[in-house]
Amino acid sequence: MTLSSTISSAQPSLQRYLRVLSIAGSDSGGGAGIQADLKTFSALGCYGMTAISALTAQNTQGVSGIHAVPPAFLKAQLQAVLDDIGTDAVKIGMLHAPEVVEVVAWAIDHYQLRQVVLDPVMVATSGDRLMASETVQVLVRELFPRATLITPNLDEAALLLGRDVRELATVDALDDAASALLALGAPAVLLKGGHLPGDEVVDVLALPDGTRQHLHAQRIATPNGHGTGCTLSSAVACYLAQRMPLPLAVGRAREYILNAIAAGAKVRTGRGAGPLNHGFSPVVMQTRPLQE
Repeated sequence: MTLSSTISSAQPSLQRYLRVLSIAGSDSGGGAGIQADLKTFSALGCYGMTAISALTAQNTQGVSGIHAVPPAFLKAQLQAVLDDIGTDAVKIGMLHAPEVVEVVAWAIDHYQLRQVVLDPVMVATSGDRLMASETVQVLVRELFPRATLITPNLDEAALLLGRDVRELATVDALDDAASALLALGAPAVLLKGGHLPGDEVVDVLALPDGTRQHLHAQRIATPNGHGTGCTLSSAVACYLAQRMPLPLAVGRAREYILNAIAAGAKVRTGRGAGPLNHGFSPVVMQTRPLQE
C-alpha cells in the first residue's frame, strides 16, 4: 500500500447538507414567501435555495404591488440550482401565471424531483389576491399529480373547488373538502382549518388510501399570523428531506409552527399582521454522505 492510498483511506468521507428548494414569491416585508421559507429551512437545519417566481411590494398591512418574473428567467434559476447543487425536497408557493406553472412542472419532470410540497398560495393574509384566476386550472392539472402533498387553507380550497368550504364548521365538512381535493388529482392533502372560528384549530390530513388524521391544537391569541402557510409547508419539506414518513413530517411541522407562533405572539412588527418567530430554537445543519 502506498503512502498516498493510506492517507486517502484515512480521510473521513465527504458530507453534504440536506437541501431544500423554495419556488415562490418574494415578500419584501420578510414575513412570508421566500423569506419565511429560508428562515424555516435554516431553523430546521437545512440548506435553503430559491427560485423566485415574483417580487411583491409587501408589508404587514398588505400587498401594494406584484412584479412578475418572466418564465424564462424562472427556468434559468431552476437550472442553475438543480444542475449544480440538486435538492432533497421542494416547496412550491406563489405561482401567478399559467406559464410559470408550466415551467415548474417541466422542472419536476426533467430533474425527477421528489418530496414536493405544494402550497397553493392564492390569497395573502391581508386578503389580497395573489394568483390570476386562469392559473388555477393549470395549477390543478399540472402540479397536483406531481406533488407529494398540497397544503391549502380554507380560502384556497374554496377557490380550487369553486365552493365555500366554511359553510359548515365541522370536521366532517373538512373531510369532505379534503376528499374533493384528492379527487382533483392531489396524492395527499393537508387542509388547514385555522380560518374557522373557535378556540381549537383542526387540520385534516387526507391520504389516498382513505386514511384521515384530524390534527387538533389550541388556538394561540396573536395578531402575528403572517406567513403561517408558507412556514408550515416549508417545515413539511424540511422533514421530508430528513426522510420522515409523510404523516410524521406533517406532525413535526405543525409542532414547529405552533411553537413559532407562540414564541412570536407578543412581539410587535409593523402595524398589521406580524410574522412568526422562526428562529425560536434553531437546529444545527443536517448532513448526509456526499455520495448518498
